[in-house]
Amino acid sequence: MGARHAHASSAVPASSPSILVLPSPFLSDTDTIRLIEPADCDSQWLLRQVRSGEYDKPFVIDDGTTRSLHFSLSLIQSTMNLKDPYALALDYTQAMMGFLLFCQRPRQILMLGLGGGSLAKFCYRHVGSAKITVVEIDPNVIAFRDEFELPPDDARLAVIEGDGADWVVRSRGWEDRPDIIMMDAFDRHGLSGSVSSIGFYRDVHEALSGRGIMVANLAGDKGCREDHLAMIAQVFDDRLLSIRLPDGNDIVFAFRQPGFTPRWREIGNLAKALRTRTGLDYPRFAQRLERSRRTRYG
Repeated sequence: MGARHAHASSAVPASSPSILVLPSPFLSDTDTIRLIEPADCDSQWLLRQVRSGEYDKPFVIDDGTTRSLHFSLSLIQSTMNLKDPYALALDYTQAMMGFLLFCQRPRQILMLGLGGGSLAKFCYRHVGSAKITVVEIDPNVIAFRDEFELPPDDARLAVIEGDGADWVVRSRGWEDRPDIIMMDAFDRHGLSGSVSSIGFYRDVHEALSGRGIMVANLAGDKGCREDHLAMIAQVFDDRLLSIRLPDGNDIVFAFRQPGFTPRWREIGNLAKALRTRTGLDYPRFAQRLERSRRTRYG
């Protein structure tokens, strides 16, 4: 099935749960918290649940400057600058866009995990060549899409409720296979179970186009990140580059093309042009990737 047909038949219906907006008790008097709850619920009980960590749905905290999606008070999943909603506010999302150094005009981007939609919005604005399919397993995350000013679904963008691992397999049948598969698939416990196996990474490898790149955000426990790095290295025959961020995230780029060799001088020139076009510090990404030790290209 072609990707355009998948978009037309599988997008989430327009109706969504009600969002309750309350004064936030956690930061300042002007902050608000947004919860997917009915208006007549026991708001004080809900806030106690959030504070204790027992609340089991995503929620949004707005401090007047930024709006952040949380799975818990201590875990920020996504952040949006209210004055510049299409900007990438978090370092890891900026680093994930490093794929443009190696694939400037992808035709298909498959994203596993929506979060607050930062990457989807940025690609929608800056990667005009691409159709973007975002797969999110949690309908409560999708319910916040308007709060994060994600554009409505159209011919270029589709947000689908489903398991990202299943959609990787489905994408093999698309008329144009994904040139980019972006994995940012987390729940409140860490990396989702469906993406935590060597079989998943083999499916990604098979689904990518001939020039395709997987971009993975690995975060959390060091042992878990190392396990995922080892699986990716095995499946992609060590054709990897990575960026280690100060907050502990590893951003990994894995290349399907067997003979892929980065041409760093050309990439350096491209990085300057991309910085001018997007505002992101692509020359820094290029330098860090060139220093990456998880590669055989030297």
